[in-house]
Amino acid sequence: MLSLNLRKFLISPRFLHRLMATNSGKKFIRIDISSDTVCPWCFVGKKNLDKAIALTSDQYDFEIKWHPFLLNPSAPKEGINKKDYYRNKFGSRSEQMMSRMSEVFKGLGLEYNMSGLTGSSLDSHRLLYFAGQQGLDKQNNLAEELFLGYFTQGRYIGDREFLIEAARKVGIEGAADFLEDPNNGLKEVNEELQQHSSNISGVPHFVLNGKYQLSGGQPPESFIQAFQAASNVTA
Repeated sequence: MLSLNLRKFLISPRFLHRLMATNSGKKFIRIDISSDTVCPWCFVGKKNLDKAIALTSDQYDFEIKWHPFLLNPSAPKEGINKKDYYRNKFGSRSEQMMSRMSEVFKGLGLEYNMSGLTGSSLDSHRLLYFAGQQGLDKQNNLAEELFLGYFTQGRYIGDREFLIEAARKVGIEGAADFLEDPNNGLKEVNEELQQHSSNISGVPHFVLNGKYQLSGGQPPESFIQAFQAASNVTA
């Protein structure tokens, strides 16, 4: 009997993705996104990235992975009124900022909703980590659902029912049981915060193929230019 080391024959998802891209004649681009689920510009950046990807899907194959960032690490878990929080934090500038975001969201075909609560986004990042274990496409779809709920529907990012509902919509299994234990995913989220967020000052932050970087809610054209520059850079 021959004894085979099966580990030699295992193929990583990233290698398989690149292999498929090569066979299709497309170039492979991996995008690592550092983001907070309570950051409106992170949602704007995602929507513009989505547009850029749709416009260049005949040229590139993409792999997207989300990483946590905490805009307010001390935000209360129980949640506080969203408008009151903005007024307390930004003072007289808050109304102008909210009006500006309303216009930006309107340009994306969305209604910016300032109702409801804001607070700790930690559980949402634990859930995003969990989603990534079931597939990066599911993780990316979950990010969309969380942004939509929080920014356009007045849902609270720390509400367990909302998180489970969003997970169910994108086909993530076991979310309720995972979130039940507050330690699940905590170590991994903290490790990612250290690895991907410790050297950046704001979000969204995009890293293409491990080297090419962009920050902020960039327009689709900027992403397309970045794709062109990063397509010759391998991680």
